[in-house]
Amino acid sequence: MTAPPFAVGDVLPELVIPLDRTLIVATAIASQDFEDVHHDPAAAQGRGTPDIFMSINATNGFIDRFLTDWTGPGGRIRSVSLRLGVPNFPGDIMTIRGEITSVDVAVDGAVVTIRVVGSNGRGDHVTATAVVLLPTESRATATVVTS
Repeated sequence: MTAPPFAVGDVLPELVIPLDRTLIVATAIASQDFEDVHHDPAAAQGRGTPDIFMSINATNGFIDRFLTDWTGPGGRIRSVSLRLGVPNFPGDIMTIRGEITSVDVAVDGAVVTIRVVGSNGRGDHVTATAVVLLPTESRATATVVTS
């Protein structure tokens, strides 16, 4: 069994996602979240927000993308536990960052726990803890990925 090419404290490459109205609406529809606050500005304003906002399903999908961009095709997401903070509105830029908090070496690879934070200009949109399995033949990359 060899040591994995990463360690506790390593920082993952950030993912920068410019958010426009089309992306927010399309990701809500793609996840079958038809709640009007994700596509109808008047409905969103009627509920006290200045505009439509990103759905939790879209946020979860972007976290998954962030993780699999790093793990490559061999990685497997075991779990993601997230908490939403400030909303993502059209015109925001969400930057997702991650840091490895634990690595457990197993016979078939490494189980890696990652603290993930997605933020915009108003603060943290999402905080999450993710656990991924990196099989022995998989090697996480260290390339910078932007939308």
